[in-house]
Amino acid sequence: MGNLPIIYVVSDSVGETAELVTKAAISQFNGSDVTIKRFPYVEEKTNIDEVITLAKINQGMIAYTLVKPEIRAYMQEVTVKEGIYAFDIIGPLMDRIQQICGETPLYEPGLVRKLDEDYFKKVEAIEFAVKYDDGRDPRGILKADIVLVGVSRTSKTPLSQYLALKRLKVANVPIVPEVDPPEELFYVSPDKCFGLKISPEKLNNIRRERLRSLGLNDEASYANIERIKAELVYFDKIVHRIGCPIIDVTNKAVEETANMILNLFQKKNSVN
Repeated sequence: MGNLPIIYVVSDSVGETAELVTKAAISQFNGSDVTIKRFPYVEEKTNIDEVITLAKINQGMIAYTLVKPEIRAYMQEVTVKEGIYAFDIIGPLMDRIQQICGETPLYEPGLVRKLDEDYFKKVEAIEFAVKYDDGRDPRGILKADIVLVGVSRTSKTPLSQYLALKRLKVANVPIVPEVDPPEELFYVSPDKCFGLKISPEKLNNIRRERLRSLGLNDEASYANIERIKAELVYFDKIVHRIGCPIIDVTNKAVEETANMILNLFQKKNSVN
C-alpha cells in the first residue's frame, strides 16, 4: 500500500465508532501499517485547533464523530480554511434523519457506547439466570441481585429470564421437603429474596398438565394434592426463616409478578 498520511480520529466521546469505521475503510486496502491517532473527548474549540495543527504539520487527514453542532461546525470551517481533508462520519446522516423525522437530535456524545453497555449487561444477566437456574450452584445466591424461592412449577425460571431482560442477575432456588435449602439462602439480605406462593389447587392443575405433556401418569406423587400441601407447608417454614416478602403467583401472569418484584426491589434499594 502506498504512503497514506496519518489519520487523526477525533470524537467528543471515546472515539470507538470513528476508529472502527476508519479501520474498516483501511482494511479494504490491506493497510495494516497505517497510523491512526485517536483524540477522544474533544469538546472545546482549542482541542480542535490542536488536532488541526498536528494534521497540518504531518500532512494528515481527519475522520471525526462530533455531535455537538458548534464543535462540528468549527471543525468543518477550520479544516476547509487550512486545506486539511476531514471526513464527517455521522453528521450528514444525523442531518438527513432530522430532515425526515423533523425531530432535533439529543446532541449527547457517547450514546452508542451507553446502548452497547446496556446490551452487554442484559446478556450477562441472561447468562447468569441460566447458570444459576433451579439451585444448580448455590454460590449464585450470594452474587445475585434477586433470589427467587419457591416449590416446583411456580414460574421461577421464566421470572428469572424476564427480570434478566431488566439487567438484573437472578438466581432461583427450588424448595423440596426432602432437601435442606442451601445455607447461602440464610446469609443474604432478605430484601433481595422473594418467596413465590401458590394455591395447592392451582399447583395441582399445573403439575398434572406438566406430567401429561411429558406423557407421564398425572396421578404421580408430584401432582398429588396432599404431597403439594406438604411442600407448601415446608415452603412457608423456609420463607418465614428467611424473612423475605412473599408474592402470591396463583392467578398472575409472569409479567405481573415480575413487575411486583421490580417495584418492591426498587423501593428497598432507593431506601437503602
